[in-house]
Amino acid sequence: MVAELYLREQDWELTRDKVRAENLLQVRTAAAALRISKEVVGRLEQLSTPELQCVVDGTIHERNYLLWAAACRRYEFIREFAVEVLREYFATLRQELSLQDYNAFFNNKAMWHDELDNTKPSTQNKLRQNLFRMMRDADLISPENLIQPAMFTPRIAELLSTRGREAFLVYPLADADINRWIK
Repeated sequence: MVAELYLREQDWELTRDKVRAENLLQVRTAAAALRISKEVVGRLEQLSTPELQCVVDGTIHERNYLLWAAACRRYEFIREFAVEVLREYFATLRQELSLQDYNAFFNNKAMWHDELDNTKPSTQNKLRQNLFRMMRDADLISPENLIQPAMFTPRIAELLSTRGREAFLVYPLADADINRWIK
């Protein structure tokens, strides 16, 4: 709905204002509307116009892959987890992604980023829970946390290829597939 509104308006600020003013996300409080609309628009802003069009009229599978790409583009932490853990495990034939794998990644990053090191355990758990939910929503892991290879439609492969090899690295994919799509 937000992507469709932006494609009509071609203005992110106006889109954000309309989402809030008309309560398009159906939230109960103004504070929640502000927080959620900021997050939704912030992620969607990471997508190109053709990618947004695919979010609007593509399949649920295509939409979920693009929303994963948007989250990875917006948040360096998510992108690094996708590349360094999810894709690396897939490449080395590790089938399962555990909560401990996330914790090890988080702790490693916290050594270099004070903002992570100062995060409360409850916040760390919430971040982990949200990240695993996002990966499940994008069909990158199963409900049992088994890594599932990305299965792109030609449309998704073409959209991502316009951004180069880096765009594919946040998905569990074989190098051969990436090379085929980058041509």
